[in-house]
Amino acid sequence: MIRMLLCASFFNMSECVVQTQVSAKKRAVNMSIDGATLDLAKKIGMNLSKTVDAFLKDEVKRLYWEQWNERNKDAIDNYNAYIAEHGLPLAKYRTFAKNLGDGKQEI
Repeated sequence: MIRMLLCASFFNMSECVVQTQVSAKKRAVNMSIDGATLDLAKKIGMNLSKTVDAFLKDEVKRLYWEQWNERNKDAIDNYNAYIAEHGLPLAKYRTFAKNLGDGKQEI
């Protein structure tokens, strides 16, 4: 199985998410689904397992990053305030997009 590590921060390896590139072993689960929707899905030949798996992966990823952003909101706000006051640390060495400035907010 091939895995790829996605890290929110280089310095905080505990915030890494393991994303599987090759599908992992499947496990059976019990769910309750609206009967009419289920009948229609079967009628049109939809693969329920594959569909639910894809939507669940997307929702898990979305909720993970939503929670990560909430947990790290203070740090992000502090960093943005620092950049607004002092500018980007290495802006003077940048060789591209110089017209964007250094990130300082003019007062």
